Amino acid sequence: MTDVRRPATTDEELLGAEVPTVAVERTEAERLQRIHDELVTGFKALQAVDCGVSIFGSARTPADHPDYALAREVARRLGARGYEILTGGGPGLMEAANRGAREAGTLSVGLNIELPFEERANDYLDISLVFHFFFTRKVMFVRYATGFVVFPGGYGTLDELFEALVLIQTGKIRHFPVVLVGTAYWRGLLDWIRERMLADGMIDSTDVELMQLTDDPDEVVALIDAGASRQGRRPLPQPPTGTGTRG
Repeated sequence: MTDVRRPATTDEELLGAEVPTVAVERTEAERLQRIHDELVTGFKALQAVDCGVSIFGSARTPADHPDYALAREVARRLGARGYEILTGGGPGLMEAANRGAREAGTLSVGLNIELPFEERANDYLDISLVFHFFFTRKVMFVRYATGFVVFPGGYGTLDELFEALVLIQTGKIRHFPVVLVGTAYWRGLLDWIRERMLADGMIDSTDVELMQLTDDPDEVVALIDAGASRQGRRPLPQPPTGTGTRG
């Protein structure tokens, strides 16, 4: 007799609906309704985001790490330019970016995800949402952003990075900058992409150019500004000194 277990997350219940060992807890109509409701909730909650930047990075990076300070500073400078900051809403480099957004007085957004293990929301969020489905969450990260800024991270960070690259490569989104911050961390990946993927004909040379690599916060801002301009986004004047946090 096959042991049947309850799914640990809503994503598993959906994706494992045809697997005999995963218990069925919802009808197809209920699943579709929940997907619909999750998208509607996200669209309504984020309608105040006018020109956002999605920032990704490891949840495991401690507050005394140089990458934490760099993510905080990059987000602060982007926020000072008028960009809203979107992260996964958790600890580590996500917290650093939301903290920098809070210090700049711009809107600080956390898009958390239901996981089998608890990942707390950080303390620097003006808008905090929890998604059951990874794919609905990904829609929000792309739809409300002018570009991605990607700090060192694990599988989740790589997932968001390559999701954006595929969308750009296939023309689903245009003039969308993807900035990798941390040359020591990302250089090996970029070398492999050139030496294997490009050399073996798996991608074109233009695909390699979809990513920009830097350690300089000013260059990050310049690259995001250029992308926003190409997208026809509004000008981003420096906000007045002392602007409070938008809630």
